[in-house]
Amino acid sequence: MYQYSDFDRQFVQQRAAQFRDQLERFQAGTLDDEAFKPLRLQNGWYIQRFAPMLRVAVPYGEINTTQLRVLAKLARDFDHKEAHDTSKANAALADVPSLPDRCAHFTTRQNVQYNWIPLHRAADAMDLLASVNLHGIQTSGNCIRNITTDALAGIAVDEVADPRPFAEIMRQWSTLHPEFAFLPRKFKIAITGAREDRAATPWHDVGLRLLRNVDGDLGFQVRVGGGMGRTPVIGSVIREFLPWHQILNYLEAVVRAYNRFGRRDNKYKARIKILVKAEGQSFTDQVEAEYRDIVEKDGAPHTITQAELDRVSAFFVQPTLRCDRKSADAKIANILKAAAEDDVEFSRWLTRNVKPHQNPDLRAVTLSFKRLGSAPGDATADQLERAAELVDRFSCGEARVTHEQNLLLPWVSCDQLPELWREARRLGLAKPNIGLLSDMIACPGGDFCDLANARSLPIAQALLARYQDLDELHDLGEIDLHISGCINSCGHHHSGHIGILGVDKDGQEWYQVTLGGSDGTRLSGEAVPGKVIGPSFAADEMVDVIEALIDTFRAQRQPAETFVNTVKRVGIEPFKTAANAVRVATARTPVTA
Repeated sequence: MYQYSDFDRQFVQQRAAQFRDQLERFQAGTLDDEAFKPLRLQNGWYIQRFAPMLRVAVPYGEINTTQLRVLAKLARDFDHKEAHDTSKANAALADVPSLPDRCAHFTTRQNVQYNWIPLHRAADAMDLLASVNLHGIQTSGNCIRNITTDALAGIAVDEVADPRPFAEIMRQWSTLHPEFAFLPRKFKIAITGAREDRAATPWHDVGLRLLRNVDGDLGFQVRVGGGMGRTPVIGSVIREFLPWHQILNYLEAVVRAYNRFGRRDNKYKARIKILVKAEGQSFTDQVEAEYRDIVEKDGAPHTITQAELDRVSAFFVQPTLRCDRKSADAKIANILKAAAEDDVEFSRWLTRNVKPHQNPDLRAVTLSFKRLGSAPGDATADQLERAAELVDRFSCGEARVTHEQNLLLPWVSCDQLPELWREARRLGLAKPNIGLLSDMIACPGGDFCDLANARSLPIAQALLARYQDLDELHDLGEIDLHISGCINSCGHHHSGHIGILGVDKDGQEWYQVTLGGSDGTRLSGEAVPGKVIGPSFAADEMVDVIEALIDTFRAQRQPAETFVNTVKRVGIEPFKTAANAVRVATARTPVTA
């Protein structure tokens, strides 16, 4: 895990002090709301439906137990619903008292969010975060956001090169970059170093993939212009191979071209994906021209030397493993075999929640935060503290926030797997459902977000309640279910095998369903947006609609075929017919989104 230097620590603390000064001036009336808004946004502070929302950066998902415990303290001591007036709740939000507080929320971009921290306590919250090298810098605003990567970065068996040092170099380059502080819109970068793309890079403004050319040289494939929202677009490859040491110079060219030509007159058309789609080859030509100027005229000022890469790589300290000895393969195999035979649930957990590791004596283990009665990705203060205990005890004090809103332990000794499973099960974090239907992604939706058209969390809870049977879930196999409360797509519904999008029709909540989307992983196939299966459905129809889709899959699937591959093979029409039959049964009037 990256170890902060003295400079890193001072920078984060000074930024927290700067924010305190800004907040105090705002509260004193010497800084008006228009001037304060971009300052609070670029420190991670939104104003949501009922209260401020804080987004905490977890660069490339890595987090230690000291930080987890501070996140728990923030949830327990700061995230209080009663500190806010929720009397403005309308009829659709009459159940506001049931909304969770005193908890953190893992996001799809490896951040952590809080929904109830009062603005007058914001500076104290930032000071607390800074004490353990956490912050909200550039987690919002029209700037380069938190850079994300594969949760298995540095340990994946299919890794070409570790992307984390490059992600850290990019983080340092982009943080408070004076030229890119006020871009036309937000800008997101994802990077993967593995053969299988588990970072969903084609869906980002810039998606980077480490690879080697025929000569064995390391470089990047560069995609630009991906994104979700109103116009889902898969990023276009504009460089098949860029030598690794030139990546910052090339990124500078990409963002400079976007900053210069991106639209600022219409926020719905301001993302780089719109520019790339509109300009086509001319955008690539502009980037290449800008890149040549940076290299030839400016002297390639951001070239990464081998010494610099080595310096940053050295900050990613390999943990001192408690299992630092050569375990006998036979011994490990016997331990796991005996434990698996003793408990079917443990066997399933080994299959679903445990991944191979570059070190054959180790495994990567995912703690599931998808539980009935809790929003997907939510972790209470107590759960964060208990998770920290597991991370300390079984993973050398390091964890990773995953794209799927779970927590991964990257340094687990094979012979400790049975004990970890028992402890995680006791805490309710060992559900063997990773990658299955109940391991769904969901944004906070209309319960919290001002932008949302409909609630996501009640739909997620209803589906979690319906699909509790582990036999059924394992029989169905891999299904990515993603739910967004509005077209901004924070729940990544476009990339779900089944996507659910909340829409508003005359003040009522309805839901559009898409099928066949993919984020680009090996099991899902090439990244592609899902296809809409027809008019929207009412909230109380959604469980029946999903059940109809699943029943159609059962009837159409071939042996061992996954849901998304069945959809690809037979098309969406059989699924569309089954879903629309639900509306006929309820005699609802269809709504066109």
